[in-house]
Amino acid sequence: MTAAPSTEITILMPCLNEAETIVACIAAAKAGLQSAGIEGEILIADNGSTDGSIELASASGARVVPVSQRGYGNALRTGLAAASGRYIIMGDADLSYDFSKIAPFLEKLLAGADLVMGCRLPSGGGSIEPGAMPWKHRWIGNPILTFIGRSLFKCPSHDFHCGLRALRKEAFEKLDLRTGGMEFASEMVIKASLRGMRIEETPITLHKDGRSRPPHLRSWRDGWRHLRFMLLFSPRWLLLYPGISATLIGGFFFLRLLAGPITLGHINFDLNSLEIAGLLLLFGYQMVLFACFARIFAYTRGFLPAKHVLSKAFGFFTLEKGLISGSLVLLAGFIVILFALLGWASTGFGNLDPLDTTRTVIAGRTLASIGIQTILFSLIFSYLGVDDTSR
Repeated sequence: MTAAPSTEITILMPCLNEAETIVACIAAAKAGLQSAGIEGEILIADNGSTDGSIELASASGARVVPVSQRGYGNALRTGLAAASGRYIIMGDADLSYDFSKIAPFLEKLLAGADLVMGCRLPSGGGSIEPGAMPWKHRWIGNPILTFIGRSLFKCPSHDFHCGLRALRKEAFEKLDLRTGGMEFASEMVIKASLRGMRIEETPITLHKDGRSRPPHLRSWRDGWRHLRFMLLFSPRWLLLYPGISATLIGGFFFLRLLAGPITLGHINFDLNSLEIAGLLLLFGYQMVLFACFARIFAYTRGFLPAKHVLSKAFGFFTLEKGLISGSLVLLAGFIVILFALLGWASTGFGNLDPLDTTRTVIAGRTLASIGIQTILFSLIFSYLGVDDTSR
């Protein structure tokens, strides 16, 4: 396949068996280019169509790029890489988006925006034709996911998953997009937000698509993929903040109950409560460590910018520091357990009064657990950062 000569704008459409609508979409795209008074190309990223879509697209004057690996993200990523335009406008080839009205996207790109999001929802000035969007998407999925996206990543878009969007080719090259499925739409916006790119939006109208078959989108499956991807990029709310809260609360009551029981009226908190407080402390600490693992994974896989704070963490927190601190805590736990063992030995290893020894054993066991977890975390943290110098 020979690449097209460099041009000003590419209108990109992913395609998988869109014979019913592809010709009309290409005609609308041509009208949009003519209306904007700009030279451009229409690029179809075909994801394995078997219904004649490729032939129809080629006959209509579009350039077709075959994409062997299935998936919405794979199709768009391949198409974006193959696009010859300085600016790229992308959208589905099912007539749900009107490509003849691309001027607002182009105007914002020319004014300096890196990414321009279409907005179908009224909250951002958009509109949805009757029957164009299922109720669960309109009132549940899109509003909830958009709220989460805006809250976690400070993104200005009121429609986080609108399929009609535009970006600069150079912005695409900087984003280093990786995902192959529907979560590709989330990845693009999240990475643009994390990298401080200029994101703007323009209201659009969502039309009822022109297909007679069901859409490729699977509501609950793809919605979950978007959600888990967002949480991977922002484990603070899923793991870090709850983990810190659990650690502080559990740690406070753990230390207090080590000193002795707590009596509130006729309620007495003693050894069983100490066990629960220790468990909460350990759970909280583990959640904090898993939050760090999730963040490290996102960073080392290229999902976070190279200048992220984790790049400094790999230089500051070394394996040796982690092993030493973890070993000291582990040693402290063993020493506490040794005191309990010596107390048991002083009785000839006979029966002990739980009130005299259980607190000591729980304290030692908890310290040892935290020490072991710190050592293991340090090993994995160091291992994941081995190739950090290449970034």
